[in-house]
Amino acid sequence: MAIHPRVQTLAQVFLRNVDSEAPGLVQGLYLTGSVALGDFRPHASDVDFVVVTARRATDADTEALRRSHARTRAEISRPEFNGIHVTWEDLTGDPADCGPVASVLGGRFKPRAATDVNPVTWHVLSERGVTMRGPLPVELDVWDNPASLRAWSFGNLDEQWRRWRAKAGRLVSPRGLAALGSLAPSWSVLSVSRLHFTLRTGEITSKSAAGMYSLHAFPECWQRIVNECLRVRRDTRLPSLYQSALDRRRAALDYIEMVLDDALPHPV
Repeated sequence: MAIHPRVQTLAQVFLRNVDSEAPGLVQGLYLTGSVALGDFRPHASDVDFVVVTARRATDADTEALRRSHARTRAEISRPEFNGIHVTWEDLTGDPADCGPVASVLGGRFKPRAATDVNPVTWHVLSERGVTMRGPLPVELDVWDNPASLRAWSFGNLDEQWRRWRAKAGRLVSPRGLAALGSLAPSWSVLSVSRLHFTLRTGEITSKSAAGMYSLHAFPECWQRIVNECLRVRRDTRLPSLYQSALDRRRAALDYIEMVLDDALPHPV
């Protein structure tokens, strides 16, 4: 797979910095997310990573990782480099048993977080992970369980995306105002479409491919908002399909609500 030059440079800069801060600590670096799924978009994507360390990170290791990411971010601020730091042993078991680990979320280093410690990360690594250091994913014993992947996807829709939809539905709020832009509607519409795809197929796909899936999975009345979100993700010069940001925001929120209703059971 051809890797975008910005991604290649970012990974190399991080490895250089972490080897300087903690020689021998990082034995593996794998790229997941949009890079692994062939859908990296420089204007909209971050770079998701799984770093594999030689041992469970000590306090000193955690500080070295923090410094390494800070140095990397100072050299390359975009795209964001977000991901988790685990051991080889962690990858052989259920991520639910892994617990919080040193992570980078939204470009910020967290000593302990569990956001990306989930079956999706493990599945993408095992099936499509891009190796920047370490054995190829096919040579690794990475835990991968279809039932857990489905259960996690269901829970993510039911919990995270119900809350996201409720908050974004309030116009005079940070999330509601963000939805007036173009990236937030595109990201949210295509993200819930991905989860719907996983629940229907048991597989994981990219945001762009999820948009194409949605054009066929849902009634024709939803094609306008899906095509608009694909337009934004592709960063084309084509004009918006909506005359106003308010109309696009409303269509995106209605679409998300439709996907939630379609994928989740209705309360009795």
